[in-house]
Amino acid sequence: MLTLQLLFVLVAIIIGARLGGIGLGVMGGVGMAILVFVFGLEPTSPPIDVMLMIAAVISAAAAMQAAGGLDYLVMVAEKLLRKHPEHITIVSPLVTYLFSFVAGTGHVAYSVLPVIAEVAHETKIRPERPLGIAVIASQQAITASPISAATVALLGLLAGFDISLFDILKVSIPATLVGVLVGAFFSRKVGKELMEDPEYLRRVEQGMIKENNLEINKIKSAGKAKISVCLFLLSTLLIVLFGSIPGMRPSFNGTPLDMPELIEILMLSTCAIILLITKVNGIAPTQGSVFIAGMQAVIAIFGVAWMGDTFINGNITVITEGVKDLVTQWPWLFALALFVMSILLYSQAATVRAIMPLGIALGMSPWMLIALFPAVNGYFFIPNYPTIVAAINFDRTGSTRIGKYILNHSFMMPGMIATVCAVLTGLLLIQFYN
Repeated sequence: MLTLQLLFVLVAIIIGARLGGIGLGVMGGVGMAILVFVFGLEPTSPPIDVMLMIAAVISAAAAMQAAGGLDYLVMVAEKLLRKHPEHITIVSPLVTYLFSFVAGTGHVAYSVLPVIAEVAHETKIRPERPLGIAVIASQQAITASPISAATVALLGLLAGFDISLFDILKVSIPATLVGVLVGAFFSRKVGKELMEDPEYLRRVEQGMIKENNLEINKIKSAGKAKISVCLFLLSTLLIVLFGSIPGMRPSFNGTPLDMPELIEILMLSTCAIILLITKVNGIAPTQGSVFIAGMQAVIAIFGVAWMGDTFINGNITVITEGVKDLVTQWPWLFALALFVMSILLYSQAATVRAIMPLGIALGMSPWMLIALFPAVNGYFFIPNYPTIVAAINFDRTGSTRIGKYILNHSFMMPGMIATVCAVLTGLLLIQFYN
């Protein structure tokens, strides 16, 4: 019976991933219907707190985008990349990492990827090198950002273990940065030099490589854009401080305000202040890429996490008895489970909500779960994620590509190196904190 239930769950996930957009979430609803009405499992509570936190954060980030904040950051990034073009393979992943870290979503990388591609081309550096690791860095930062859906979800799950937001960040930030830098180091010599690449030479010969047509969105009001960025960064900083120092939070009956409520209050307030000060229309944020991507994540977590919770809760005794000894002896097996599920779910947050509860049920140390957290960054494995497709399309030289055998694509090597190194660094760091 367990195997049959798992089969239906996986089928729902695979079909949902192929549908794209909100498909993953609504197929989670189909999976729930089968688990409840066919197999008779009692539904658990939907992950309301996580969904509301993500909605609040996305609202603030979308308001910043509508006020020109993201365009301002792209302008700053372009100046930085053009100032040190010879180091673009090292600098570009740090730029996309910072973008995702600040915004809490990897989709902000769309804005800077064309800049990276063109600066690399102008410098005659193979664009595949900076683009590949830049995309990976934008995803690794999700598991280090204090306001990302994945981090918020993990914090909520570990709240009962006296784990603070700072406890997660002091492991995940250095771990993912090490992973990104090691990946960038190995990316410097990927492939042939641009002037020796057959595909690039073919495109030049056939006149397919035209003059640079890159245009950076003009900022209507630099002052408003800067204000929106400052307000968003201030709110993020306050969340880190309140999450790290419980004594700073308001207390009720001797108990500090829970982080979910605090994040929701701060981010909704930030969104409102940005709209009021910059005089941005309240509809504008909902039309940007940040809001659209964020709301898709909310629906995905709603359906998939609810389905995963229901499946695990309904079979918890059988599951724990079957794998507890294995996971206890070889914790890396749980990292592998996180990695594989992230490939299927296309969402770090959804993977955290669907699989991390199993680790808790198995009695794994919360510090171990934090160390393994970067393993949820596995959806570069199959090269059809939007940022991967965008990077391939932005590279006019043709050096960034999907290989003949599909999996031998431009993002596999930097992705595997960054993820493995991040997990290993996390395992090393927790020895000092645990």
